[in-house]
Amino acid sequence: MATGLVAAMFFCKKADDISFISYYPYLILMVIVILLNLLAISSYSHRIFQMRTAILSAIIAVALQAWLAVDFLATHTERIFHVAAIFPIVAVILNVLAARAIFSDELMVRSAGRLRGPKRKK
Repeated sequence: MATGLVAAMFFCKKADDISFISYYPYLILMVIVILLNLLAISSYSHRIFQMRTAILSAIIAVALQAWLAVDFLATHTERIFHVAAIFPIVAVILNVLAARAIFSDELMVRSAGRLRGPKRKK
């Protein structure tokens, strides 16, 4: 869902006729967040790596949201709020929830491995 929200920003407008992809730093950060989320989705067999990419994606999405907020407060004299401006913060929340679930899954797998004990030769 976080990937879809950030990808939806490609088609949304930041202001009246200005899109998010017309400003290259926004475009670069959005592409990085999308690629990290896709990497986290596709690396389901390596849970630690998956958790780290989800957290890194959340950190970069926080940077994107902060940059959007600073740009919005610095350039707009009239406060026009567009819903797409909050997509990165929702993506951060979803990435953090995903990282927590991945971590709890990793703990469960490790405890199950501990219960089985060492393998015995027959």
